[in-house]
Amino acid sequence: MADVHSVETRSYNMSRIRSRDTKPEMQVRKFLFLRGFRYRLHDKRLPGRPDIVLPKYKTILFINGCFWHGHEGCRYFVVPKTRTEWWINKIDTNRGKDAAAVIKLQDAGWNIITIWECDLKKNNFEQTLNTLITRLKG
Repeated sequence: MADVHSVETRSYNMSRIRSRDTKPEMQVRKFLFLRGFRYRLHDKRLPGRPDIVLPKYKTILFINGCFWHGHEGCRYFVVPKTRTEWWINKIDTNRGKDAAAVIKLQDAGWNIITIWECDLKKNNFEQTLNTLITRLKG
C-alpha cells in the first residue's frame, strides 16, 4: 500500500516528531522537580542516552512512547498499514537498542525504570508517578 501523503508532507510530519522534551517526559520532569528530586537529562556518557538520570538514587528513567518503542498490548501501539515491513523493522530496531542499553546500565549497577506514554494519561497519571516516588524512595 502506498503512502497516503506526498513525500514533502511526510517529510514535514516526521521532522516535527521530537526525541527529547516530549510531553510525557516534561510531565515526569516537572513532577519530580516539584517534589525536590534533582536529575540530569539525556546523559551522553550512558548507554541509550537515558531521558532522566537520578544519580543520588542510582536510577535511570526511560520515558517511552508507546508507538516508537512498540508497547505490546497497548492501544496506542498500532502498526501502520502503509510501509508495514519498514515500520516493523524500525520498531524492532528500537526495541533491540532499548534492551541492549538496559542490560549495559544494569551491569553498571543502575536501577532502570521505564515509564510508558500510556501510563501518563489522565486515568493513570497520579498512580504512575506516585508509584515512581515510592520506588525511588524505597
